[in-house]
Amino acid sequence: MKTINGLKFYTFKEVFSKKLKNKEFRRGYEEEKARLKLVEQIINLRQAKKLTQKTLAEKANMPQSAIARIESGSHSCSLGTLYRVANVFGKEIRLV
Repeated sequence: MKTINGLKFYTFKEVFSKKLKNKEFRRGYEEEKARLKLVEQIINLRQAKKLTQKTLAEKANMPQSAIARIESGSHSCSLGTLYRVANVFGKEIRLV
């Protein structure tokens, strides 16, 4: 913390560390982190296989817009949708 002209300024690390002590915040943060990691894996797999979103969508029997929404990271998707995408890559979904 730094005080300037009577105002207290906190670093991101100080604020974030304090927030992580809250169980609800930590749970939400961990869920979001896991979801975004999954999104990153889908994008990386698609690019490694040199597939476009449209081609992946066709192979998974869904519209291209569904793949775009998943990859945007701002939308969640159903387990069924994840299963169809995973199946295209020869992967399975597991709870670990």
